Amino acid sequence: MSTIVMDMIKLINMLPEDDQRFVYEFIKKLVLAWDPNFTKVTPDEAKRIKAAEESGFVAENDIDWEKIGI
Repeated sequence: MSTIVMDMIKLINMLPEDDQRFVYEFIKKLVLAWDPNFTKVTPDEAKRIKAAEESGFVAENDIDWEKIGI
């Protein structure tokens, strides 16, 4: 978690509960306006996705889900 996010949490935590709910709804609206379908990724997430794709991970279709854990 970034420093700015931790600072925001500290600030929000000082507010009365009703104001915390207001801030929560406001942030939720901002995020939905930025990415209504939750399909965008942050630069850090993009790096992690790329690394996973290049790591030789196993595709879901290659797993026999009936025999998992046997």
